[in-house]
Amino acid sequence: MTDDTDLELADLRVIRAIAEAGSITAAAAALGYSQPAVSQQVRRAESRLGLAVVERVGRSVRLTDAGRVLARHAAEVDRALTAASGELSELRGLQSGRVRFVAFPSASPTIVPRILADLAERSPGLTVTYVEAEPPEAVAAVREGRADIALTFSYPGDRDDPHGASAHGLAVRTVGSDDLLVVVPADHRLAARSTVDLAELAKEDWIAGCPRCRGHLLESCARAGFEPRIAFETDNIVAVESMVARRTGVATLPRLAVESFPVLPGVRAIALPGEERTLHVVTAHDAERVPALRAGLAALTRAIAAIGDDRAYRS
Repeated sequence: MTDDTDLELADLRVIRAIAEAGSITAAAAALGYSQPAVSQQVRRAESRLGLAVVERVGRSVRLTDAGRVLARHAAEVDRALTAASGELSELRGLQSGRVRFVAFPSASPTIVPRILADLAERSPGLTVTYVEAEPPEAVAAVREGRADIALTFSYPGDRDDPHGASAHGLAVRTVGSDDLLVVVPADHRLAARSTVDLAELAKEDWIAGCPRCRGHLLESCARAGFEPRIAFETDNIVAVESMVARRTGVATLPRLAVESFPVLPGVRAIALPGEERTLHVVTAHDAERVPALRAGLAALTRAIAAIGDDRAYRS
């Protein structure tokens, strides 16, 4: 390879698309190109580099070591170009740009609609998209350049906290908290209480999420001196409340999840003092330098503050 083999932006975009889509055909569909055009772009890139970037495995292809290097840097290049474009737009006084949000499921009906309405009113020229994903997938989306702003959560002491090594190189900021509630049948012996201690529920049957999602429940119950008897497993919030209403068990839910739709008849939600999850926003470093992302972050901050104000008013 000689020193004049400069990479082109189109090379990076095509290679990144192959990495994300898993094949040349799927990458062509994602980019809106024909399959021969993508194949030709790959061949041109390999010719300039003097290295193979894809290799055939049976009927499919996969990236070589060189291809994986380029795919990894492509996300950083895309972020840099987005930042440059945003700053240039700001110099021109334009109200334009793109912001791509990703957030956890219980934020979808509570926080996200406020963000979208805020941006539609304050920054109507922005192109805004939203995808729902659990925190590990949301952090990965920002790291890989598929999202700009991720709203995530973590629990104290969570051994699988996605804001550790997997968020290396990204900016992670705390933006609030979301307290946990225990949901019990309306005629439960503790239903009239305003608060309850987990230890008082040690002998109950429990409804819990998937093994990856129940870590905090297990740790909290362990601190309270018991191991929960998990009888039913579901991550569906409506299903949890329906089961509780029919006296099949009790469960813990974040307040945002409970607030995401009217509490079902036959269910009582009670506060668990000291039990909460932390809300985070995850972005690339210096995201605020991009006008569109700065507007998106400001809208997210206002949305979380508004929910807090609403709770204070109702109390």
